Amino acid sequence: MKIKDILAPESMIMALKATNKEDAVKEMADLEVKTGIVNDEDEFIKSIWARENESTTGIGDGIAMPHARNKTINKARVLFAKSEQGIDYNSLDGQPVHLFFMITAPDGADNTHLQALAKLSGLLIDPDLVNALKKAQTPEEVIQLFENAEQQKDEAKKAEKEQASSASENDNDKEEKPLIVGVTACINGIAHTYMAQEALIKAGKKRGVDVRIETNGSEGVKDKLTADEISRAQGVVIASDKKVDMPRFDGKPLISRPVVDGINKPDELIDNILNSKASVYHSNGEKSSDDSDNAKEGVWGSIYKNLMNGVSHMLPFVIGGGILMAISFIVENYAGGPKSPAFIFLNNAGNMAFAFMVPILSGYIAESIGDLPALMPGFVGGFMATVYSGAYGGAYVANVVTNAKSPAGFLGGLASGFIAGYLVVGLKKLFAKLPKSLEGMKPMLIYPILSLLFIALIMYYIVNPIFSAVNFAITNFLNQMGTGNLAVLTTILAAMMSIDMGGPFNKAAYVFASGAFANDPHSTVAAVMMAAVMVGGMVPPFATAIGTTFFKNKYTLDERRAGLTNWILGFSFITEGAIPFAAADPGHVLPSCIIGSAVGGALVGIWRIGVPAPHGGLWVSPLANHILLYFVATIIGSIVAGVILGLWKKPVDKQDQK
Repeated sequence: MKIKDILAPESMIMALKATNKEDAVKEMADLEVKTGIVNDEDEFIKSIWARENESTTGIGDGIAMPHARNKTINKARVLFAKSEQGIDYNSLDGQPVHLFFMITAPDGADNTHLQALAKLSGLLIDPDLVNALKKAQTPEEVIQLFENAEQQKDEAKKAEKEQASSASENDNDKEEKPLIVGVTACINGIAHTYMAQEALIKAGKKRGVDVRIETNGSEGVKDKLTADEISRAQGVVIASDKKVDMPRFDGKPLISRPVVDGINKPDELIDNILNSKASVYHSNGEKSSDDSDNAKEGVWGSIYKNLMNGVSHMLPFVIGGGILMAISFIVENYAGGPKSPAFIFLNNAGNMAFAFMVPILSGYIAESIGDLPALMPGFVGGFMATVYSGAYGGAYVANVVTNAKSPAGFLGGLASGFIAGYLVVGLKKLFAKLPKSLEGMKPMLIYPILSLLFIALIMYYIVNPIFSAVNFAITNFLNQMGTGNLAVLTTILAAMMSIDMGGPFNKAAYVFASGAFANDPHSTVAAVMMAAVMVGGMVPPFATAIGTTFFKNKYTLDERRAGLTNWILGFSFITEGAIPFAAADPGHVLPSCIIGSAVGGALVGIWRIGVPAPHGGLWVSPLANHILLYFVATIIGSIVAGVILGLWKKPVDKQDQK
């Protein structure tokens, strides 16, 4: 298939009206729908923005290549658009974009279409063609320019093959030139993959170097490197935004960069190999290019990526477990009581899912940092954060252990995830120069044993004892306060429910109130304290539900979907529903929820609202002495927290909202 088969005059805009990125995408998408290339414009635009979120497709030199491949697309096509004034497209070089190539490929696109798309992408690194396209005035002129460029490239390839065939008959001429190998890959594998391949090969030719590039694109792996080529290579260039097969490059000088560097900085990458500026890559059997030492990523960007890897894996446990627990409370209060088989089954199932919540969070934070070897110590550290295992180190700590055996909760789980991940990273560096004959010992013996040993020591002797000491101090403080000033006490108890949402502060407040209630179930003061901790515990999920509903521009689409569940979890006194939000943005979520919970708790104390039940949230409101005020205190506290959070958080990018 020729390039002209994926270009069409009706899919060209020779003068874009848009003046910004969002409008440009919309204008091009409108034409895609009008010409029948795309079925569902909204879904198509979401796919375009999803790709832009991975990295901008504004590759520099005035070119942008937004692209998508999904079920809403009917036909492989390249929409060409031109802007005379230029549009700010967040391009890598910071310059405005004049030429747009919106590439579409249906899920079932055959290889001939994909090959044509790859060929077109490769042509766009030719500055002469790009300059000619900027001057083109008609769709027919654009198509003719691509046909001419394609013909020239085909003829050049044919000449190269003939030259290579002739050279192979002589004294192994191919061995005389330096050889550099590499891999290019982007998320969708439609455009950037092949542009980086072409750019690197051209950079090599200018230096008299043979460059062999394997592509991991929409067609799968093409031009696969052989063991002989890798063995002969002077070095390896990885220009990729996704994982590629790395262990085969063990012992070779290697540079790993994003795919756009392969397009925009091919000369630098080739020169670094030729000038011995690349570090030697040592495989441990599971490392991939995207976590290579050469990968460039901001510190906060890296922390956020690792954090979100844990949060995204944790969400199903929170939602599934929380909903089943909410249903169990309905059954308990209205259809059988606490001894009914339905309540016991549903509540146990929900609690089992919750038991995995913090270990999953910790494990997948660690896995994002240290890859597969970090998963096990991350899980164990997270589990240790949920069940007490403190150390007997000194009289004070011994006293803490005896009186307040408290786990570290989700904050300890966050800590254990990062600790375990960087422990494994450190172990990899420590054993990087182990003899090759012992390489197999690292993933199967060295990493599991040492990482488990160190994370257990850290959690056992440092993290959990610290949280246990905190719990002990809080419990003493609450005991010393007494109930003389009930409003102050309920304010503090409710606020503590939001500090760590299941950790020492939360548990200390709940245990203090439920303990007073257990000692005297008929005490009005105990019932008021019980109501305060329930209001305080309901505020965080309600606050995040309010935020995601009424401040939609502050949350991503996934966060808004998760926020819907928190209406039910809040009603059921399941504070943990807010943990994914708190884990992802503790600096904004926790203070907002603490303030809202404190307000709700203060109202409970002032109005002396009592609920003679240890759990159930608003489902047990019929038991309250002031049912309406119980609702009002919860609503006011939740609105305060939700509004503060909604006003405080920064808006997310428009494309993240879709």
